[in-house]
This record gives sequence, structure tokens and C-alpha cells, in this order.
Amino acid sequence: MNATLAMKLPRTGGLQPLPLLIFSAVTLLLIGVVMIGSSSMDTAAQNMDNAYYYISRQFVYAFMGAALCLVVANVPLSWWERSGWLLLGIGLLTLALVLTPLGRTVNGSTRWIPLGLFNVQVSEVAKICLIAYLAGYVVRRRDELVNTWFGFLKPVLVLGFASMLLVIEPDFGATVVLMTAALGMIFLSGVRLSRFLPLIAVCLALGVALVVFQPYRLKRVVSYLDPWQDQFDTGYQLTQSLIAFGRGEWFGVGLGNSVQKLFYLPEAHTDFIFAIIAEEFGLIGSLCILLLFGLLVWVGLVISRRAEQAGMPFASCFGYGLTLLIGLQAAINIAVNTGLLPTKGLTLPLVSYGGSSLLATCVCVGVLARIEMERLDKLEQASEAGKGKAKTKGGASYDD
Repeated sequence: MNATLAMKLPRTGGLQPLPLLIFSAVTLLLIGVVMIGSSSMDTAAQNMDNAYYYISRQFVYAFMGAALCLVVANVPLSWWERSGWLLLGIGLLTLALVLTPLGRTVNGSTRWIPLGLFNVQVSEVAKICLIAYLAGYVVRRRDELVNTWFGFLKPVLVLGFASMLLVIEPDFGATVVLMTAALGMIFLSGVRLSRFLPLIAVCLALGVALVVFQPYRLKRVVSYLDPWQDQFDTGYQLTQSLIAFGRGEWFGVGLGNSVQKLFYLPEAHTDFIFAIIAEEFGLIGSLCILLLFGLLVWVGLVISRRAEQAGMPFASCFGYGLTLLIGLQAAINIAVNTGLLPTKGLTLPLVSYGGSSLLATCVCVGVLARIEMERLDKLEQASEAGKGKAKTKGGASYDD
């Protein structure tokens, strides 16, 4: 049996995804620290009386993220699988707590819980907890999930409740990312596309309703269609972002030479940091960022696929979900910066300023690393068992 398993498991002599995972994540993290230093100094000097306020905090977040990634990489996947209900409770509890007086409101949105030195964005915690719970549900109830409407609708109702809490904050961007990543993970588990069509129609209808009945969202959509029509009001952020892309041309104006970061482009070190990268490093620099995110997402999918081939269903589902979280958030942020989507407050993973997003992404990277390490351990154990069985057979034949 072990010898058969060793033959079925993917060999390790070809592509090694773990070094590529570490390379892409660390490179994006270092680029983020450099670009936050470049894009935030003038803003920090005026608002905080300390030009190094944001970059110094980002250094701390980066070290915390690296340490947390190492810790998570040493947590067995069996713990995540056993703790599904606990993680679900933590995720929903944090989403509910932010709506109490404990929550902190910034720019009209109540998304943070203050914890002394920094604020925790609850959606980042909830997304990982919910993905872990859903991965366990997919493994435990796979037949029911794939073959019955009831089994399919149960996790959807959980997602719906979490999405309702996110919309109340409001955090429409996190709602879209969570729902899309979770449903993508369920789809990859083998559920037929026909089951998703009614759900997709309902989600689209609710999304349209949220936009139409919320004036500020409707203004964003209208300004997105023609931002230059009202470039000093509703279209201001997008037009300033597009100016940054235009100034960058092929090779950019050079590190530190951005003009748009000088109080023209709001949130230059958070939501619109990709526009500053494009201005300072041009089209070539922007493509490098896209390639790094593409590599990170591709490696995550490879790790998840190999876990599936190795007979690790929970690891595979969990890996798919976390990879989709990173990829979708990066794609939406870049699309907003380039004017492909309406303006939305989502950070660029590992690059934008912010502790919650950075730490959450580092947790995702740590889990993906753990999945690959456990797969390699399983392959090695199966290979050793196969060799031992072959030696035993060989010895018996010789003695005869």
C-alpha cells in the first residue's frame, strides 16, 4: 500500500514550489517597505510630525509578519482541521464585536478594533477563520455538499451571515473577496456549476441593490464610468491615479521622485500604492509587480493541487481558499488603481501599509508553506516505507 502511494505521489525532482513561494512573498514584502518609505514621508511629516512614522511602523509589521509566518508554518494542518468550529466562532465574533462600542470608525466605516499599539481590521481575521472552517466542512460533508442542495446551502448561509456583518460595517470590498474566494473553493471541491448559477444571480442582484440604494457607492460607479467629468470631486482619486500612471511612462521618474504622492493622490501609501509604483518605476516596474503576484498565486495553486494529488483533501481545499484570498485582493486593488473597477478601499497584499492585512497575508503564506512541507514529509515516509518493504521481500527471497 505504501509503495503504491509513493508511486502515485508527485515527485520532488522537478519544480520546487516552496522556494518560489518564499521568494515571491519576501520580494513583495521588501518592495512594500521601500515604497511605503517613498510614498508616505511627506504625508507623515505633515500629519504626524515624523517623516518616518509609517515606514518605521511598517518595519515592525514586517518583522511581526515574518515571525508569525514561521510560527504558522510549524502548526500542523490537523489543528486547523480540528478547530473549524472554534475558528468559525472567532470569525463571527470579531465581525460582531466591531459593531459594538469597541469598534473604531475611520472615514465613515467601522472596521477596526483598537488594541493599544495598533488596530485590528476584523475582516482580515474573519476571512482566514471562515476559509478554514469551510475547508473542513468540504472534507467532512463532501458527498452531501456535491449531491444535495441542502448540503450546498448550509455553508452559503454561513457566508451570507458573515457577509451581512461585513456590509453593516460597511466593508463591501472584503465581502466580495470573501464570497468569491469561498465559493471558488467550494467549486474546486467538485460542486456542479449549475448549483452556482442561481446563487450568482442572487449575489449580483444584491450587489446592484447595495450600489443603487447607497448614494456614495452609486457616486463611485458613476465617477468610475467617466472620472474626468468630475475630476475634482467624485472622480478625484481615480484621475490622480491615472495621472500617476501617465507620468511613469516606460521606466518611471525614479524612486522618491513621485509628484502624485505630494498630497495629490489620497491614500498613496495604502490603497493607491500601486499607482505610485507605476509613477516611479513605470510600466516595467508595474509588470514586475504583476509577475510577482502571478508567481505567488500560481505557486499557491500548485501547492494545493499537489496536496490534492497526495490525498490531503483538507490541505488542498484550505490552500485553494487562501490562494484565492490573496489573488483576488491583489487583482481588485490593481484593477481599482488602473480604473478597471470602481474605487474601493482594499490594500495590496504584502505591499500596502497596514498591519492587519500584512499579518493576515503572512498567515496565508505560512499555511501554504506548511501544506507543502507536510506533503513532502508524506512523500518521504511513503518512499522510505516502500524501500523497506522491498528490502524485506528481497531478504526473504535470498534466505529461501
